[in-house]
Amino acid sequence: MRHLITLHELKRGEIDRIFAIAEDLKSKYRQGLREPLLPGRVLALLFEKPSLRTRVSFETAMSHLGGTSLFLGEDVGWGSRESIADFARVLSEYVDAIVVRAHEHAKLLELAAYSSCPVINGLTDQAHPCQALADLFTLRERLGSLRGQTLAFVGDGNNVARSLAVGCAKLGMHFVLSCPHAYRLDDDFLDRLRHDVPDMRYSYLPDPRAAVAQAAAVYTDVWASMGQEAQAAERRAAFAAYQVNSELLEHAPANTYFMHCLPAHRGEEVTDEVIDGPRSIVVEQAANRLHVQKGILAWLLGSRQ
Repeated sequence: MRHLITLHELKRGEIDRIFAIAEDLKSKYRQGLREPLLPGRVLALLFEKPSLRTRVSFETAMSHLGGTSLFLGEDVGWGSRESIADFARVLSEYVDAIVVRAHEHAKLLELAAYSSCPVINGLTDQAHPCQALADLFTLRERLGSLRGQTLAFVGDGNNVARSLAVGCAKLGMHFVLSCPHAYRLDDDFLDRLRHDVPDMRYSYLPDPRAAVAQAAAVYTDVWASMGQEAQAAERRAAFAAYQVNSELLEHAPANTYFMHCLPAHRGEEVTDEVIDGPRSIVVEQAANRLHVQKGILAWLLGSRQ
């Protein structure tokens, strides 16, 4: 029994396997086929944070696969009405897998430690592995191969950036981060990643123009994530020079794609002309959440082992 907590736990071959299942199921979906690989299976979505893409794509994925899903909000009282250990032991007796969207990564880890079914990280303050997998799947569709390509992330070294950095390292991509020094990836994280993937290619370039110069894709995210609202003004000032706009993309190759995990704060981290422009593949990213999460569910629940 496996969990998907971060991409650190996945081997290159396992990511390739998830992508292969997702590609197969996406092809069949386009032909009007929804292969019921998980009939009778039940997925619990345990969410502390608001969600559009993660919630709807997982619920739809489970429906397409022949199973059902249960959305559980804060009213179920996990970690408040009873201990996380008791909650996890009981919930995992009812369902086949649990998607967790939590404020604190430690809360997810504790729940997974006591769960008897697979737990999937649907976003925490530390990682967003499902988003990163869908992003890299999208890029692979566009580029054909990821090895040797460069992904430039212009913005906060947050949960999405961390997950993309791990995914890029595992798949042979060069990950470039451009942000103010105070918001870069921390040394402990990078040390762990180098230990896991000794040949990883990572660069920190404070100048965003230099960061995008060789990029196959330029990625950004909001400057203040959920839970950081009190820092919004401070972060807007710190990141003012890191907006992805048409002037910045002039320093990137002509065929560079623009990516964003959404929701976007238009006029802050990205301008309308970029996110709505011909380089943007943000809708493709969002759409591929459905297909990659089908791959994750089929892989974790064993029907395609």
